Amino acid sequence: MPYPISVSLPFDHIHSPAEFMTIEAVGEICRTAEAAGFSAGCVTDHPVPGSRWLDNGGHYAQDPFVMLSLIASATTTLKLQTNILVLPYRNPFITARAVSTLDVFSKGRVVLGMGAGYLKAEYKALGIDFDTRNDLMDEYIRAMKLAWTGEDFAFEGTGYSAPGNRVLPRPFQDPHPPLLVGGNSRRAIRRAVEQGDAWHPFFAPASVTDTARTVSLAAEEDIDKALAYLHDHCAKVGRATPPQIILSSVFTIKAGYRAQEALDVISSYREKGASAAGVSISASTRGEWCDLARDFGDRVLLKLGKSSL
Repeated sequence: MPYPISVSLPFDHIHSPAEFMTIEAVGEICRTAEAAGFSAGCVTDHPVPGSRWLDNGGHYAQDPFVMLSLIASATTTLKLQTNILVLPYRNPFITARAVSTLDVFSKGRVVLGMGAGYLKAEYKALGIDFDTRNDLMDEYIRAMKLAWTGEDFAFEGTGYSAPGNRVLPRPFQDPHPPLLVGGNSRRAIRRAVEQGDAWHPFFAPASVTDTARTVSLAAEEDIDKALAYLHDHCAKVGRATPPQIILSSVFTIKAGYRAQEALDVISSYREKGASAAGVSISASTRGEWCDLARDFGDRVLLKLGKSSL
């Protein structure tokens, strides 16, 4: 059975600009990922990260919609995925417009992974109240869905008001691109059930999530409890078809990796009901990145099958 695997793209490697931060690099890397059989290329979202976080293992990020536009122009079938967009950072109608534009011009390749985020310093720099981020995220999803109808709409938001507005063109995908709701908390799971097309969790060791201030879903017991809660909430709110489970990165491809280990990890999540997953590639040069992507395509993706999200 076909099984989609997305890949995180390396354009946040600012310390190797000649390798990863040129138009030529975008073209070569993304066409390689597409040819290897990856379903989507993923970019993340940190417009103004705090220096303390950066100095303790954090990372930079390019503007997600600029990068996805470049990727769209270099490819033909690769899905364009945010993993994740921090939704409360931007007015929802600005985001709705960016998503609609990209989806139309890419002929329906956008996959919108989104979350509430966790970086207080970044929230403060952007002038957004950190403590209300979850309420804002719920509100912004509702606002974007209205904007994507293409009809006149009115919406009263937090600090903004749409008294009678319209956004055209609508997204290419109907009614909008897939909404992958990120986050491991129970509130994030409820949001995925109530407003999303998929739940997009990050399964990681506790040592990682402790520094990221997210809920750890490392142990199999934790994962099973989260999935049970998702299905229970579906029953509670009357959602007959649960959201898909589309995982963030579950495996890192690096020199000397074992293909069977990757297959085992991905298969274990597949058996738990995940309909897609992501991987990342650890490489210091563009050539190494592309070689590992091709190798993973030959030794892993071909065995899993190829498809799109």
